[in-house]
Amino acid sequence: MNHNVIAVRQHSFTSKDKLFLDANIWFYLYVLHGPGDSTVQTYSSVFNRILKAQSKIYIDVLVVSEFINAYARRAWKLVAQHIKDFKTFRNNVDFKPVAQDIAAAVKQIMKHCLPVESCFTTLKMNELLTDYDTGNFDFNDQVITEICKSNGFTLITNDSDFKTQEISILTANQSLLTN
Repeated sequence: MNHNVIAVRQHSFTSKDKLFLDANIWFYLYVLHGPGDSTVQTYSSVFNRILKAQSKIYIDVLVVSEFINAYARRAWKLVAQHIKDFKTFRNNVDFKPVAQDIAAAVKQIMKHCLPVESCFTTLKMNELLTDYDTGNFDFNDQVITEICKSNGFTLITNDSDFKTQEISILTANQSLLTN
């Protein structure tokens, strides 16, 4: 159980904060959701507070890749139901405007972020794979955890899979906040 999980609404952001936003947070901020989505409203408000405080926001290629792939697959499910295979959709003319939207979103995200290395050369790959082998861990989440540990970042996420990770987390996800 991680005791370093704090409700993101209660955190007072400062310019000294070193934040790492999970792909799901960027998704809430830059991908259309249904009207009145309270999670989107929460993280939008939080993001505005982060920007006003001039907190440092870091990102790595893994999060960018997760964002791009999730956005593309969501678009496929929403706009290309007649195309059965994702790769066929990606190679179809219907994908071009989606790709342009995704690239524009990532460019906007990058304006707010400082890039950081993914720590691949220092990862304890055998330990990560041993943990992954149990079926209890998402590999990308393990890597994100290691990036946060190595750099002293606080993770902002809505992903309950991080519940057992020993890093500082800010979230609006009640399942992360409860014992």
